[in-house]
Amino acid sequence: MPFLTPDAPPVDPAEFLTRPRQERIHVLATFWSEFGFGTPKMVHTIYILKLLVLSIGGGIAIATLTSDVGGMFEFGSWWDQPVIYQKIVLWTLFLELFGIGGTWGPLAAHFKPMTGGIAYWARPGTIRLPPWPKQVPLTSGDDRTAFDVLLYLATLGSFLYAIFAGSSTSIDGLGGIEMVDPVLMAVSAGLLALCGLRDKILFLAARGEQYVPILIISTLAGSVLTYTDFIIAAKVIIVIVWVGAAISKLTPLFELVIPPMVSNAPFVPKFLKRAHFRSIPDDLNPSRLAWFMAHVLGTLAEFGVPLVLLFSTNWTITLLAVGSMVAFHLFITQTFPLAVPLEWNIVFAYIAIFLFAGHFAGDGYGIGDFSEGWMLPALVAVLVFFPVLGNLRPDLVSFLPSMRQYSGNWASATWAFKPGAEAKLNQLKKPAKNQIDQLVEGMGYEPDVAEMTMQMTLAWRSMHAQGRGLFSVMQNYLGDEYETYSLREAEFCCNAIIGWNFGDGHLHDDQLIEAIQRRIGFEPGEFVVVWVESQPLHKKTQEYFVMDAALGIVERGTWLVADCVKTQPWLPDGPVPVEVTYRHPDHHPELAPSPRANA
Repeated sequence: MPFLTPDAPPVDPAEFLTRPRQERIHVLATFWSEFGFGTPKMVHTIYILKLLVLSIGGGIAIATLTSDVGGMFEFGSWWDQPVIYQKIVLWTLFLELFGIGGTWGPLAAHFKPMTGGIAYWARPGTIRLPPWPKQVPLTSGDDRTAFDVLLYLATLGSFLYAIFAGSSTSIDGLGGIEMVDPVLMAVSAGLLALCGLRDKILFLAARGEQYVPILIISTLAGSVLTYTDFIIAAKVIIVIVWVGAAISKLTPLFELVIPPMVSNAPFVPKFLKRAHFRSIPDDLNPSRLAWFMAHVLGTLAEFGVPLVLLFSTNWTITLLAVGSMVAFHLFITQTFPLAVPLEWNIVFAYIAIFLFAGHFAGDGYGIGDFSEGWMLPALVAVLVFFPVLGNLRPDLVSFLPSMRQYSGNWASATWAFKPGAEAKLNQLKKPAKNQIDQLVEGMGYEPDVAEMTMQMTLAWRSMHAQGRGLFSVMQNYLGDEYETYSLREAEFCCNAIIGWNFGDGHLHDDQLIEAIQRRIGFEPGEFVVVWVESQPLHKKTQEYFVMDAALGIVERGTWLVADCVKTQPWLPDGPVPVEVTYRHPDHHPELAPSPRANA
């Protein structure tokens, strides 16, 4: 039955795995263009039920039952109440940090078990990744301690406590408007920040860059900020998220995102999926329709409509703009992107309604109604700092605080293992085995079918520009051994090792590889990584490195993004050109560039 069984490429898996790797990528990328991952509709149904019951239903029930705003089904009495807005944000924070929000389940490579998150972060001895271990005292090391576990659980508890214990607080200075106690919001923000300093995984998993600003302005409500100021500040926060994401899409990389994303949408007709590619199977680059979807309905709309919402004092135009942003987030939701950020999209659709329809600028909630003029520019400066820095120096900032959500401009990596070496990763202290083992032992897949399933993720990566660069460098580096290694999509591997990943290569860069190596001790050549940084907004190149887990970084270089954009996923003309800027002299002495080349 199509509802229960996945779509699969029309090949014999055992025979298929004997073909050259680039031919396999061609076949699987062609399959993806029409069927996506091929996931059975039953899996999507599970996600929909989780979203409806746990996130939407659970969030509304908890928020209304713990507030004095009317019953759950009395929508007209609570939809525009600030306490509901705050509690839905707190509930979403809880779901995300618990590990049952985004990057949950099989679409995020959690096959069995389906939940990462708390299973890793409440377990001493698992890997943590501090963001600044040398600069911030008491954060060095990469072992999760009992203190880390207690801090994590306390943070989860603070979100729930703020929902329940702070449910009936009326804030002095806000005219009796019901809101969550600012002190409890401050405690939640502070604990999450401490978690993030000990382990950046937790801050990013909670989507702290999106929600912590809301917690902060909530702590200032009634003292520093009037209620009107609070609403206007909340509007500025969400608009900067939208506009920042739009600006990040002003690269050639974004256009390549749309076709494979639409192809993975389970309810989009096949003819429409095919229409996003130039000519299947010979040319899998974006069609004119994909260009229109990317740059008009995507970048232009995400940039222009939020600005209309922020400044419009026309009720009809405002309602149309609100409807547009709700439709925008619903469209992303129905595509089931691989990080599966369904909860985030639904919450942002609700926030658009609450802020801009519930607090219309023409009724005294416009930018010009902010009481302290100097504070608004200061707020904007703080909010845009990381997006600006992250787009100019992506090596310093995760792509999430950089507001590059699904822009196609990601730090990424491909991992390569000698035969048998991948199994060593199961020596790590983690509740889940490698994905290939989850499929074989947990899901009952035949080994060849499991391997072909894992290679589908390589095909997906190849349909994006950075994948073509990664495979080019891997071919150059491994040479004749390229066909003998097992290649893996690093984002999926990362999920099994640290319990979460949202497409951020900074979670599986040299910091994680060194942590793995200290625990396992791979031999030279057993575990090879090609890793690439995001493209800076002002440059035409991306910087990569090659790392042997046992030897460290052995090569650095760059490639032109344009070269990756114009070729095909399977690299029919061979690897894209790269400029090598460094080779380890002890590892490749005959190829090491001259000192002048390194200058």
